Amino acid sequence: MDIELLGQNLLLLPQKAIYWQQEKALVAADVHLGKVGHFRKAGIAVPRDMEQDDLAVLSDLIHEHRPEKIYFLGDLFHSDMNNDWDWFALWRRNFPKIKVILIKGNHDIIHDKHYLDLDVELHQQLLVGPFLMLHHPLSDTKLEQAAGYVFCGHIHPGVSLVGKARQHITLPCFAFGERQVILPSFGKFTGKVALRHGTDDKIYGVLKDKVICI
Repeated sequence: MDIELLGQNLLLLPQKAIYWQQEKALVAADVHLGKVGHFRKAGIAVPRDMEQDDLAVLSDLIHEHRPEKIYFLGDLFHSDMNNDWDWFALWRRNFPKIKVILIKGNHDIIHDKHYLDLDVELHQQLLVGPFLMLHHPLSDTKLEQAAGYVFCGHIHPGVSLVGKARQHITLPCFAFGERQVILPSFGKFTGKVALRHGTDDKIYGVLKDKVICI
């Protein structure tokens, strides 16, 4: 779904990312690479290929949209160093010409050196054009003081839908408020939290192959 925001064209993707056309950039939040390895290390049985699936989706988006940059809005890697880092390093080496920027989140605890060795640029926040890239959403009070319209993640937002026969489903969603948008979590191995939203908010639910306006 193509929308316009502050004079910028944003393509909301069913892969739970945004392609920002003017910046030629992909924007994604909460990939949580390394989560599979973290759980397997703790003795919890998790399919080993889930991590590779997320990287494969990123690769497909790169081949489709040809971005020059990727902005990760925090929680790129879920835990401390584990074997899944090798998959990320291999993926990064396959796309050396793409600028990769990480806005560090609460789970990004791996030493900066390892990211810098892979030519990943690190920030706590970053103003790009009219948009302020963060990890955590801001309160209404802080939004009034923000330097730009906020792009963030962290919450893993979802929207609950109820059918006429009382069917219930919670879809991942892009939640656009007056001053910030909260992106859905990109990673497959993550949950989602149904958000309360204001009457003026614009909510876009993510289906398997399309994004819909709720």
